Amino acid sequence: MDFLRESIQRLTEEAKKIEYELRVVLPKEIQAALAHGDLTENGEYEAAKERQSTQNARLAQIQKRLADLSRIDVAAIARDRAGLGSKVTVEDAGTGQETRYTLVIPEIADGKKNFVSIASPIGRALLNRRPGDEVSIQTPKGTLDFEVTGVVTVFGDTVR
Repeated sequence: MDFLRESIQRLTEEAKKIEYELRVVLPKEIQAALAHGDLTENGEYEAAKERQSTQNARLAQIQKRLADLSRIDVAAIARDRAGLGSKVTVEDAGTGQETRYTLVIPEIADGKKNFVSIASPIGRALLNRRPGDEVSIQTPKGTLDFEVTGVVTVFGDTVR
């Protein structure tokens, strides 16, 4: 799955930039601020330490997410129902309008492209669905009632 590989690459690059900042840039800034003397009124020192703390927290988040993403077994994704990477076509029960959603990881969810995170209410409701399944989804905007009319899996299989 290209989007999975791209997300891992993007997160890895961000982690490298943060590590460089933590190991090279911020130590120099902290040393320069310490050279000014009195730390009680040293805004540069406080700002550098705060940035260091923020970057350490972000790096930990990235490392956890990379570990989570590396555990995704693409071969274990179902071929007979909607799963990660599937394109799911639904028909709105009220209007009859068809919409196609692609189930993706949260990092690349994009409402404009109908890339729906599997962690979102719509994504969770569409997981493991097959054509003919009726789905009622609670969203902040209200209840959506759909019928799944088509599923194409990440492997290119069309579920009937």
